[in-house]
Amino acid sequence: MKKLYFFKLFFLLLLCNSFAQNQQDYSSHATLTQRIKLLGDKYPQFVKSRILTQTLGGKSIWMITIGTGSTDKKPAVAVVGGVDGKHLLGVEMAIGFAEKLLAKANTDSVKTLLNKQTFYVFPNMSPDATEQYFAKLKYERSGNATKTDDDRDGRDNEDGFDDLDGDGKITWMRIIDPTGKYKLNSDDPRSLLLADATKGEAGKYILLTEGSDNDKDGNFNEDGEGGVAFNRNNSYNFKPFVAGAGEYAVSEKENRAMFDFLFDAFNVYAVVTFGPTNNLSTPVTFNPQAISKRIITGWFDADAKANALVSERYNKITKTKDAPKTVTESGDFSQWAYFHYGRLSFSTPGWWIPKVAPDSSRKEKKFTTEDNVASYLRWATSQGITNTFTPWKPVNYPDFPGQTVEVGGLDPFVLQNPPYKMVDAIVAQHTDFLMELSNMAPKLDLVNVKTEKVADGLTRITLKVMNIGDLPTYTKVGDRSYFLKKIVVKVNTNANQTFVSGRKVQTLESIQGKDATELTWLIKGGGKVTIEADSPTTGSKSIEVSL
Repeated sequence: MKKLYFFKLFFLLLLCNSFAQNQQDYSSHATLTQRIKLLGDKYPQFVKSRILTQTLGGKSIWMITIGTGSTDKKPAVAVVGGVDGKHLLGVEMAIGFAEKLLAKANTDSVKTLLNKQTFYVFPNMSPDATEQYFAKLKYERSGNATKTDDDRDGRDNEDGFDDLDGDGKITWMRIIDPTGKYKLNSDDPRSLLLADATKGEAGKYILLTEGSDNDKDGNFNEDGEGGVAFNRNNSYNFKPFVAGAGEYAVSEKENRAMFDFLFDAFNVYAVVTFGPTNNLSTPVTFNPQAISKRIITGWFDADAKANALVSERYNKITKTKDAPKTVTESGDFSQWAYFHYGRLSFSTPGWWIPKVAPDSSRKEKKFTTEDNVASYLRWATSQGITNTFTPWKPVNYPDFPGQTVEVGGLDPFVLQNPPYKMVDAIVAQHTDFLMELSNMAPKLDLVNVKTEKVADGLTRITLKVMNIGDLPTYTKVGDRSYFLKKIVVKVNTNANQTFVSGRKVQTLESIQGKDATELTWLIKGGGKVTIEADSPTTGSKSIEVSL
């Protein structure tokens, strides 16, 4: 039996190593499922995986719990990938974090970490959408398999993309037209820019995604497959009647299944989202007016300071720079995690188009206008990447008779996702960051314990409940929600001991990092009492005090 066990273990290690070395592209749903199952087989003492729900497209929404013992009783971080189906990198960062963390599970530092904390990893919340990358027709998609009537004409999914040039991917169409709003980019004519009429610029092109007006309503590709997007269906700042948002907030199985779990997970002190929003490269700023209304729209000052502290560590560890500004869309998950879930919420795309200085040998000049497509093409050239742009070429197109219609442009997915060979280094950086974030976790200690003998057999006990971590025990927005669990301080006495003043059981509001709250009791009697402080996001601490 022992030989059989070691043989199976050796075979599993060989399979895992071979799998990691041979993967050459982003993970399909089948590949992701295999990676999750391999983790459970290889690290059964640390990993439990489960399927939260099945999408309408038949894909599993997986959750991985990493930790030891009673994982629900330990402070936890939720790590979420695939919030936007276009962002394949987020899936790799989430599952890659789990793999790299567990690969170090036998080191003292990670053993200690997993004994004290829990990680809930949700690798891909948009599997219906990310699977479009692997489909026969490749195009960027954010929504699930729910049928929708985005143009409100009484029909579902009747006007989707069409592969006009037969290359298996959806790019762009540019149509020469005097009413067009776009002009060629003078820095790189392969891209187009909106003409600025205030500067006397005139447009020459109509720019559309590749496809036909199948329902003949004058709009192109406005009601195709793509359903409801996970990142637009959350309850904070939900906007109805927006394509991809859904009929109402949290209408989708994916969102409901995750929320059902998270709202019961009182031990989560932070949510890290690998998605389009970025408050790690540049933290949020405190705006007093944003929290003065009944419905707040900004971070509380203390929470913003915690975000700034984490941002500083993030930039130091990942060494990322030149991050572009991001604008959160309505129904955004990372916003929900702060405003409605009440946790510290950190989000990063993990990668963006690096800035490249002009190469004089190629006669490149400094750009006169910021443009993602031109910036990407310059960077791709500097890296020797040549297969991500489809040259513009004319096509016969009946929707614009007598006009020149060309199909081409930047390939789908490349603006949000780097070449796969870069993924491992990005995952390694963000694994280091997540481990550092865990080291910043709130943690309770009972310090400055003093006992004072008072007349008639009375003893005054004074101490401070201190948060020795860097992050608050819970957020200020959590105080406002009345949903998060507070710190409970309990004094355990025996029948011969009586409270004269002070409360035997009391709750404390949030304690900021490296801060403390002082408590005092007056107890009559002799012997010893035990004082315990506990909360789901901090763990517990107890001491014994002699009267």
